[in-house]
Amino acid sequence: MRWQLVAAAVCVALHALPATAQREPVSRIVVTGTIELGLAPYVRRAVREANEAGAPAVVLDIDTFGGRVDAAQKIVVAVSASQIPVYALVSHNAWSAGAMIALAADSIFMTPGSSIGAATPVVGAGEKASEKMVSAMRGEFRALAERRGLDPRIAEAMVDEEIEIDGVVESGKLLTLTGQEAIELGVAQGEAADMDDLLSQVGLEANGVATISVNWAEGLVRFLSNPIVAPILLSIGTLGLIIEIKTPSFGIAGMAGVLSLAAFFGSHLIVGLAGWEEIILLGVGMIAMGIEIFVVPGFGLAGIVAITCIGVATFMALLGAIPTWSDMARASGILVVAASIVAVVLTVILKYLPTSTGGRGIFLQAATDRSAGYIAEPIREDLIGVEGVAVTDLRPAGTAQLGDERLDVVSDVGFVAKGTDVRVIQSEGYRLVVEPVDD
Repeated sequence: MRWQLVAAAVCVALHALPATAQREPVSRIVVTGTIELGLAPYVRRAVREANEAGAPAVVLDIDTFGGRVDAAQKIVVAVSASQIPVYALVSHNAWSAGAMIALAADSIFMTPGSSIGAATPVVGAGEKASEKMVSAMRGEFRALAERRGLDPRIAEAMVDEEIEIDGVVESGKLLTLTGQEAIELGVAQGEAADMDDLLSQVGLEANGVATISVNWAEGLVRFLSNPIVAPILLSIGTLGLIIEIKTPSFGIAGMAGVLSLAAFFGSHLIVGLAGWEEIILLGVGMIAMGIEIFVVPGFGLAGIVAITCIGVATFMALLGAIPTWSDMARASGILVVAASIVAVVLTVILKYLPTSTGGRGIFLQAATDRSAGYIAEPIREDLIGVEGVAVTDLRPAGTAQLGDERLDVVSDVGFVAKGTDVRVIQSEGYRLVVEPVDD
């Protein structure tokens, strides 16, 4: 009997151990730096993985001065869809778009010296955005506050300085709350010195913390869509297209241009900036470029269509779904920087490279004047006086059948109708000059 009791106790202990060992840690998601669209896929994936893994909660570690509104909205949607509690730990600042993300959490904890608010949308010059954009942001903050049972006026006052709340903020001043003020007004649940303190206050200190890191694909997309990297990709893509349009075949420059544009548009498509409209415009531009390179070498209508379509697609891909004046200013700035880089590189290539040590082996240095005996094609003196017939209208250039040869010719008298008998009167390499035969 005693052995049976011991065996039962051992079984109970063995069943209890896995339960303790398998306790899932709290998922920490880092939301720092500028809020941009490359951050949204990471947060969305991290929240989904935390829910699927059965984590007891998610903690958003927030420290940001703000960023794109559309990026913040995507993050808010992901946070709101979570089936497990989401806590926001404001490590230092949660301003503008960061405040919006914090308000989407179930509870906010403030570290000592932190602040939240200052969420009015601004344009590129730092001026307040239009009333339409301010109203949209005000509604977004009001909805988030109502969802958490907070006074919606406090959230609205973070967006619009015209909102006055007695004892909190006067008209004409934008609301930004310190950690203690946020706690007193109910915006924040409490103060937490760090992550461990937060977990202790919510009863999850025994679970520990597991930080969900950015994977290589998300890191690559964030890198390629970065406002500093984007102009470089556009510059390489543009230079590659220009070089290919000016050369008769497809080579390394064209490949580099296509890959750079693919990296630019691919990353912007993933983060939600580019859509099917931009992809279609880019496709039309690439087709026109192919026609310009392979069908009609040189620069003509197809080249203009290619540059126009690719340029418009690029500008649209930099704006996003709900562009503000700030987004337009940012997109214009990126295009200006890219155009400046292209202009500088082309200037260097055309002006300095031919005379450099390395360029002397690439560019022809000596002149090949006719006076020195250089000709593009042997002079066909044997054709002078030969008569034939114009097989196309000569306007004044066209084609004529001269004996057994079909050759390009130029009329000496202007227009000559198709079927007119002509005679070669001058030969200058590729240039054969003809005149109508007088009946």
